[in-house]
Amino acid sequence: MLAARFLAASTAAFLTVVALAGCARTIGVEAAPHAADPKCAEVMLAVPDELGGDLPKVPTDSQATAAWGEPGGAVTMRCGVAQLGPSADCQHVDSGDGTAVDWIVTTDDKGTWSFVTYGREPAVEVVVPPAVTEDHSTSFIADLASAVTQVPATKECQ
Repeated sequence: MLAARFLAASTAAFLTVVALAGCARTIGVEAAPHAADPKCAEVMLAVPDELGGDLPKVPTDSQATAAWGEPGGAVTMRCGVAQLGPSADCQHVDSGDGTAVDWIVTTDDKGTWSFVTYGREPAVEVVVPPAVTEDHSTSFIADLASAVTQVPATKECQ
């Protein structure tokens, strides 16, 4: 009798988890060309559960990707993008915990920000759409330092 109750409770708990997982919104993020690089797995295991204090991590549909926020207005991250060469747009960003990352930072005419790690292979790209920058600065990029430093730096901004 006790075993039957345990089985029923376990089954109910499992079904609840499955049902809730089915409700999670998945963000479509295209995998980067080198997403299968083993270093990307290390990066993805170290990404934070939240950015900027109020952007929760949400599921994505591709390997070596992550997203935070809401569909249509989420910060997205891809590991395995092509490394960029030296650029005047290279910025050194300190995370506050002693780690720092060099990023090539650009913005397009629509207000979308792009950050690509500099001097790390594979490179990591983070895209911040205008829907996020309406209410947030892009300073949360520093929250990603512990993840992207899983790939050692071989070069620094000049």
